[in-house]
Amino acid sequence: MPADHALRESHPTERAVGIEYYASRADGIGGRLRESPEDFRVRELEAFDAEPLDADPGSYPELVLRATLRDWDTNDFARRLSDALGISRERVSWAGTKDKRAVTTQLFTVRGVDADDLPEIRGAEIEALGRAGRSLSFGDLAGNAFEIRVADAVDDAPDRVAAAVRDLRAFAGDVGGSDASGGEGGATDGDGLPIEATVGVPNYFGQQRFGSWRPVTHLVGLAIAREDPREAVRLYAGNPAETEPDDTRAARDRVDAAFGVGGGSEADDDPAADGTGDGDWAACLDAIPGKLRFERSMVHRLADRDVDPDAPPDDEDWWHALAAVPSNLQRLFVNAAQSFLFNRIVSERLRRGLPFDRPVAGDVVCFADGDAPEELYAPDTDRLQRVDADRVDVVSRHCERGRAFVTAPLVGTETELGDGEPGEIEREVLADAGIEPGDFALPGEFDSKGTRRAILLRTDLDATFADGDPRFAFALPSGSYATVLLREFTKRGPLDL
Repeated sequence: MPADHALRESHPTERAVGIEYYASRADGIGGRLRESPEDFRVRELEAFDAEPLDADPGSYPELVLRATLRDWDTNDFARRLSDALGISRERVSWAGTKDKRAVTTQLFTVRGVDADDLPEIRGAEIEALGRAGRSLSFGDLAGNAFEIRVADAVDDAPDRVAAAVRDLRAFAGDVGGSDASGGEGGATDGDGLPIEATVGVPNYFGQQRFGSWRPVTHLVGLAIAREDPREAVRLYAGNPAETEPDDTRAARDRVDAAFGVGGGSEADDDPAADGTGDGDWAACLDAIPGKLRFERSMVHRLADRDVDPDAPPDDEDWWHALAAVPSNLQRLFVNAAQSFLFNRIVSERLRRGLPFDRPVAGDVVCFADGDAPEELYAPDTDRLQRVDADRVDVVSRHCERGRAFVTAPLVGTETELGDGEPGEIEREVLADAGIEPGDFALPGEFDSKGTRRAILLRTDLDATFADGDPRFAFALPSGSYATVLLREFTKRGPLDL
């Protein structure tokens, strides 16, 4: 593992969410993702069994579908499917939400319908697979297999990909004793290194976890954990970003003025410049466009209660306003804060040169998920073990064989931090953020017990150059990000892709 001076720094946008370094020092291939939906193909790897289509609907009320969707957001497709069937959207379930600009293949369950009822929907190929006694849930998604084309890469992309693969093979460690070998016609560099290889990268949470254009969800979550719902509301409803449209920035400036923050971009007599908010929530509502519906919901609650902008930061009125957003978004705020802290811990481990493919004394490891599909190197974070100095060698052998993974915390009330240098890193990152595990004992959906997450993302990568553009094929466990692997090859900022 290189010392900190040898690490390549990330793009500033990534560093703002705790992603501070690359594992590879190789130059990037540049390029763009998703020039067309076909450039980004995703196939779910599920752990879900279906009975035959002629199974008794009374015992198996859920129809199991496989849908291949082109340029469909998962939520939008579910809504379109339910409308076509004339049923409630709540009767349509799936295991993982996919991005719109892609071709995705995934399972859905639909309660109380027959295969003959299925409609034809533009941009969707729908196949009835069978029936099930329960609906799909997130836990049924084991992972995803990706096929991704990078358009407009540099001319020497094969050599740069091979150089990055060299670095990422070493980062992954010698899992199973060998790497995958190149197939017939596989591209190689001058040393004959196969482009097909087992590679590893830091298992960062990707930029989309925090908001690609306005990365703010983790800041809201950190304010919540510090029991400052006033600042959480301001950060979400105010706090304009340069990347936003003019009308959105102006609306957020007006919210900041109500809170007494900054000078804003409106007329001099509108935003407060002296730190005293005007609390004119009605004026804020006039300024906030309808597309910012969650921000409007928060401010509506402030207006309804005529909340004093100088009320104590933890006043119940601020919690009431914060809870105006849907429960899944409330959870996302806290999850994003946990993800940011995880990224910071992973980055600091990289900076210090600690290994990712094997433990050091004080680490906490988890074991592999024995039920995962063969394509995946999948951890099971329900099975944890603390590694003391006497067991480092034994556990390292488990890691080399793909049977165990080093972890870092997603901090919550029941999180047990590591010992030794890993524990020192975890405690330093939390102290720097002003956070303790007990801070996640929060009201309602904001409460979190925490868990741990593997710090190494390992996969068998296949890179080809059949038409001049690099194409990457690989599979990742649920909860890991394809962009976290691809960034090691493109070396471009997340908003440039």
